[in-house]
Amino acid sequence: MGEGVEEGTVTTDVPARLDRLPWSRWHWMIVIGLGTVWILDGLEVTVVGNVAGRLAESDSGLDITAGQVTGMAAALYVAGACSGALFFGWLTDRLGRKKLFMITLAVYLAATAMTALSFESWWFFLFRFLTGFGIGGEYAAINSAIDELIPSKYRGQVDVIINGSFWLGAAGGALLSIVMLDENIFPANIGWRLTFALGVVLGLVILLVRRHVPESPRWLFIHGHGKAAEELVSRAERETVAHRGEELPPPAGQITIHQRKAVGFGLIAHAIFTRYPKRAVLGLALFLGQAFLYNAITFGFGTILITFFDISSGLTGYFYAVIAASNFCGPLLLGRLFDTLGRRLMISGTYLLSGVLLFGTAWLFDSGRLSAATLTACWCAVLFFASAGASSAYLTVSEVFPMETRALAIAFFYAVGTAAGGISGPMIFAKLTESGVVGDTALAFQIGAGLMTAAGLVAAALAVPAERRGLEDIAAPLTQRQAEQPNGR
Repeated sequence: MGEGVEEGTVTTDVPARLDRLPWSRWHWMIVIGLGTVWILDGLEVTVVGNVAGRLAESDSGLDITAGQVTGMAAALYVAGACSGALFFGWLTDRLGRKKLFMITLAVYLAATAMTALSFESWWFFLFRFLTGFGIGGEYAAINSAIDELIPSKYRGQVDVIINGSFWLGAAGGALLSIVMLDENIFPANIGWRLTFALGVVLGLVILLVRRHVPESPRWLFIHGHGKAAEELVSRAERETVAHRGEELPPPAGQITIHQRKAVGFGLIAHAIFTRYPKRAVLGLALFLGQAFLYNAITFGFGTILITFFDISSGLTGYFYAVIAASNFCGPLLLGRLFDTLGRRLMISGTYLLSGVLLFGTAWLFDSGRLSAATLTACWCAVLFFASAGASSAYLTVSEVFPMETRALAIAFFYAVGTAAGGISGPMIFAKLTESGVVGDTALAFQIGAGLMTAAGLVAAALAVPAERRGLEDIAAPLTQRQAEQPNGR
């Protein structure tokens, strides 16, 4: 898009025209092409945890220990995800959503394919890092594109459900591993490789669909491609009218912006931390709260079931699949309420409810009143609400900052939450859940519950009422402010 770049002050109704569109096949293409990547991420994370034991066996074809898979490889995946989010998030704001969501998926596909071909531990570690690098970039590019293409009436529920679909992949990964690691079906050195290969196949299918997903018109007109933005929105309008057989209402308004090729990092940082400091605090609280709650439960769930309830390691995958299903049901059933009851009530409510329920679970566990089945039921209740809350964290940081900062804002808060959950979380919770002491595991639950509850209180005070509002009404583009106040920062 280097040709035909316009510069100057322009008035456009593109955002209003996108927001007034009724739901149509055009939007389904966006959801399928972009949203399904979270299923891949869930599959990827779960599969590695479940194949750790197999990889450590002498006949796996790889000289590696289970501890290295769940320790070193997991840490490298987290490091890759954090660095990929920041690097690709920065590029997404500068080069566009479509270029980057194609590149990041290609990185994921190549790295996963190479993981399946691992012959030495260093090779496995390298491509686990690169797989995380691609997945981290996906979070920034995809969330920003989805929010800018989905009408404001549906944005909350679509974003929450899509982010929650991670757990569909997690459930699939847990069940898939049971089959792929069965030596009666596949040899020990082949089954785990085929598990990674399946992720490549699914990614290729998504890549084919994603080719037809358009660039964000909002990004286009701000970065000097006004004509391309007009053409894209006009095509979407024609397809919607043809699909639904009804005329569209007039757009609700226009905005005036100053087109520019790129926005400097200094201006982006100023917008996030100086112009909107309360929103920055909100984003950090939401990501840290959900990261620690999830690590308090999911990091040691298998160890807890085996240590305290004598559940066979071969059966923990079934328990995980049940927990994953509850995680997806939360966003699926509660998502619509984020657009009707509103962001503040739903975000604070899901965080507070999950925190309180986990406190209750800790008390029941510590007092010896739970079995493996009833503990799993408690976890399901906690995660039903926590998953919707965690998904709303991504929704929040993707809609409360100016458009020019969106992808980098998502990347920053995602990286902070992922680093906290993936680095400090395991360091804290591993010792507690592996000690074999009931009180230590109860303490792990209480830490996660406390941070989740604290984040819920922050959301009750600071959450932005963004439901059914255009993105430009929630946070004016930096270029719009400059057009109205030429001498302002």
